[in-house]
Amino acid sequence: MLPRTILAATVVVAALLVPATAVHAVPGRSSAAPAAASDELFTAAANPVIVVGGLMGVGIAYGPIAARLRADGFRVSIYQLPGLGFGDIRESARALRGFVDQVRARTGAARVDIVAHSEGGLVSRWYVKFLGGVDAVGRYVSLGSPQQGTYVANILNVVGLGNCAGVLACQQMAIGSDFLASLNGGDDTPGAVRWHTIRTRQDELVRPVDNAELADGAANVLIQGFCPLRVVGHLGLVLDGTTYTVVRQVLTDRPVNPHCHAL
Repeated sequence: MLPRTILAATVVVAALLVPATAVHAVPGRSSAAPAAASDELFTAAANPVIVVGGLMGVGIAYGPIAARLRADGFRVSIYQLPGLGFGDIRESARALRGFVDQVRARTGAARVDIVAHSEGGLVSRWYVKFLGGVDAVGRYVSLGSPQQGTYVANILNVVGLGNCAGVLACQQMAIGSDFLASLNGGDDTPGAVRWHTIRTRQDELVRPVDNAELADGAANVLIQGFCPLRVVGHLGLVLDGTTYTVVRQVLTDRPVNPHCHAL
């Protein structure tokens, strides 16, 4: 029998959110449809972008999407969740507040835009909704975030591994958790923030996949709603070229029209 700490880590690596592997370099400009000259002029004055990682998402795993954004003229920072996101999501949100304040002070920007993967989307929403982020965030884009929870977290109980093997963030992402009841109570999209979610039918870790949506006027984008043959998994939302074209369009206030063949 594995010791409890090893079992917990194994369960999380196998079942939840971001493995720290499959990181690929993105040489030069993104192959996901080069930005037009007007886009480049826009991004020069755009809000700084913070890429918020997910559970077990080491910063280097977000290098590819950060590189695409930088190649298109954005000022980009990567926020790795404290303790790799195993702890209380609310505490990660408090730490994110400090990180956002640092980026704003360094860049002189009044607001930042957030591109958040998986658990990072919940961390960012808690910050915006309860910790003053509504006045500091311009655009919010989540990539495969379990906004309404995921059965992947619930099922660990069913198969005899206990309540998420003791991992607090996993417990908070289970459907019906007290954390999600608080987060999803009232308005999903407070303030003047422009709220967007991006999801994929092949997400193996957010089930049902429509639990990655927000209500109350958010723009919810299903990749296969535009590109039926596009296969994108949970981690693929960070690496996929088609998904990136949506992110770029959102950050530049363009209509969402994904490039279905982007690399």
